[in-house]
Amino acid sequence: MSGRSAELAANLARVESRIASACAAAGRDRAEVTLIVVTKTYPVDDVRLLAGLGVRDMAENRDQEAARKAEQTADLPLTWHFVGQLQTNKARSVVRYADHVHSVDRLRLVTALSNAATDRGRRVGCLVQVALDAESGTQGERGGVAPDGVQALADAVAAAPGLRLDGVMTVAPLAGAYAGQPRAAFDRLREISSRLRESHPAASMVSAGMSQDLEEAVAAGATHVRIGTAVLGVRPGLR
Repeated sequence: MSGRSAELAANLARVESRIASACAAAGRDRAEVTLIVVTKTYPVDDVRLLAGLGVRDMAENRDQEAARKAEQTADLPLTWHFVGQLQTNKARSVVRYADHVHSVDRLRLVTALSNAATDRGRRVGCLVQVALDAESGTQGERGGVAPDGVQALADAVAAAPGLRLDGVMTVAPLAGAYAGQPRAAFDRLREISSRLRESHPAASMVSAGMSQDLEEAVAAGATHVRIGTAVLGVRPGLR
């Protein structure tokens, strides 16, 4: 095992231990939580090493980087998640490789993704990004629709050809009532998810939690955690 592979293996083991402990504390089965490794700014070689260590779910937040990595690892059994803010003019590129788009936050993006997916004969899973720092009718600082806009946007996704409504996503907000309170934020997301599943039972994904707050997310019912730094290390340029 190479030095970098050993480093990633050790980091993965620590993250796995954290997830397992959080599941045990919450009375949940470990199998209920999927680890998504966010590989942004790291080389495609790391993606291959992670795949060799058993990671199957990878994420990126920039289309140019994601498209390149997905193409260069097309021989691997990977599921790609797009987790960043998405411009409508990038929808056609993203649907070529993304199995799930976690950041759907406006109707124009739903339309763009739907058109692109149907043109390619694909069905792409979509999560409505919820902005817990947004007032009614506005978007959050890091994207997302205000809580009172979730149902209408979810209905639009569910009705759009080529798309599948998978669930909801949030990022712990830096401002507003939930700033500095990730557990409260994730509990609010769980409430929104439960209400959404009354009309869309299959929309069961709850994407929440990153390296610094995965325990709070698991405790609040997250089904998918998006982990970058804790697996890959501090990103280049941020050291």
